[in-house]
Amino acid sequence: MGQGFLQIGLTLCIVIAITPLFGKYIARVFLGERTLLDFLMNPIERSMFVFAGVRRKDDMTGWEYIRAILCCNTVMAISVYFLIYFQRLLPWNPNSFGAPNWDVLLHTTISFVTNTDQQHYVGETTLSYFSQVAALGFLMFTSAATGLAVGIAFIRGLTGRRLGNFYVDLVRGITRILLPISIIGAIALLVAGVPQTLAGTMDVQTLEGGTQYLARGPVASFEAIKLLGENGGGFFGVNSAHPFENPNGASNLIEMLAMISIPAALIYTYGIFANNIKQAWLLFWMVFVIFVILVGVTAVGELQGNPLVNTAFGLEQPNLEGKEVRFGWVQTAFWAVMTTATMSGAVNGMHDSLMPQGIFSTLFNLFIQVIWGGQGTGTAYLFIYLILTVFLTGLMAGRTPEFLGRKIEKREIVLASVVLLIHPILILIPSAIALAYPISLSGISNAGYHGISQVVYEYASAAANNGSGLEGLGDNTLWWNLSTLVSLIGGRYIPMIAILLLADGMSRKQPVQETPATLRTDSLVFTGIAAGVTLVLGVLTFFPVLALGPIAEGLKLASGS
Repeated sequence: MGQGFLQIGLTLCIVIAITPLFGKYIARVFLGERTLLDFLMNPIERSMFVFAGVRRKDDMTGWEYIRAILCCNTVMAISVYFLIYFQRLLPWNPNSFGAPNWDVLLHTTISFVTNTDQQHYVGETTLSYFSQVAALGFLMFTSAATGLAVGIAFIRGLTGRRLGNFYVDLVRGITRILLPISIIGAIALLVAGVPQTLAGTMDVQTLEGGTQYLARGPVASFEAIKLLGENGGGFFGVNSAHPFENPNGASNLIEMLAMISIPAALIYTYGIFANNIKQAWLLFWMVFVIFVILVGVTAVGELQGNPLVNTAFGLEQPNLEGKEVRFGWVQTAFWAVMTTATMSGAVNGMHDSLMPQGIFSTLFNLFIQVIWGGQGTGTAYLFIYLILTVFLTGLMAGRTPEFLGRKIEKREIVLASVVLLIHPILILIPSAIALAYPISLSGISNAGYHGISQVVYEYASAAANNGSGLEGLGDNTLWWNLSTLVSLIGGRYIPMIAILLLADGMSRKQPVQETPATLRTDSLVFTGIAAGVTLVLGVLTFFPVLALGPIAEGLKLASGS
């Protein structure tokens, strides 16, 4: 236990240390300043832009940026769908896998193009190496870069700059950030023991004389972008609980740092764009504190263990069900909170086996989406809450709401409301439909309160573009494959559209002169109010399902019934 808490402390210290360094680097990339990779990437980028007919200095309006995203993502989705459909005819298929069922294939394609990577299939028995690398691996880079581009465009708009060019942002996000760090990460994971091979399944003779079949493949390269890009989809069915994806404590640390590095750094990047490092650090610490509290809540629940099990056997031990023994309950609790906080969705233990406190924390992260939030979009959601805080405090104080010297008016509040309201709509309505038909649709494996959590978690994971699940749920059915598509697509693109339109409007506003009556947003008081508004809005919206799910389950366990 002590070693687990030591690794948590070490991870958090490294995050604090690298945030300003990485944040400065991301800012330099998207401000068009010189970086160490210019000599290598500039010729490649110029060739790509000439071939595609893109001029780097052509800034886009909000609607132009949106159309570029939708067209680009549509073309990528269609291409990947047919790559997987024809995988039997393509190379790197030592096990001769054919095409999955159409509904599984459609769900998988949309899930990966939206950066969700929700998996209703088992990777090692469904997809060829070519499909894993050339199809899903390709989407892991492009979907992550799409979210990063949207986050940067939003920051530009808030700080009075033009939104930029989506194609330029997409390419620079891959060539300057995702690709080079993924190469370094893949090498580090290879050294730590993660395999990287195109050889087929290995036949191993067991001590009893039987034969065991060990799936393998180009895992290290897949794993690196999976965590760095907040993708989360596993090469193997059990994800990062598999020893070939996450063999030891060193790989576990590398993968957790990869998950949190970009979301944390983007807050500092905003401070550079806004020329207000003080506010960036205040926001960083606000998110950090809430994150640590959620880790503590989850860890305490796992440490106390299941009272029914402990009473039945006369034991006092932590909850060990669903835990990978190489990491233990401490690291599983820490990872569970981090993967839902960063919208990665990767797992190193089974979330369905978490105690109610852990399920509460993970659901809370999926509902709020800003602790730390997804790739780029999480930073945008954080500032949506800030804009609402400015509006509310301005009303209470009798002042005109302003953010970064620009007035917050009706249009901004309407768009911010769309971002916040579409999320519960895409979770609660389909959850109600599934729960209304528990036998024919829901696939619930646990009756009562935990079953409610299973259903709500699945749609929350889809709408938040997270991808993890309480895998006691029987989700590989026509109902789940098609119904979650609504949450996947709506949760990804509707907020993006509203965010970009809001940023475009803010970029066109004339800055107003700051006066002594101007509400300062870089103060400790305002940051505290923003934290309160964020928590209150999130909890009030989803409190009924939290009360019917993990809270009720926790009270039932505590009562011994």
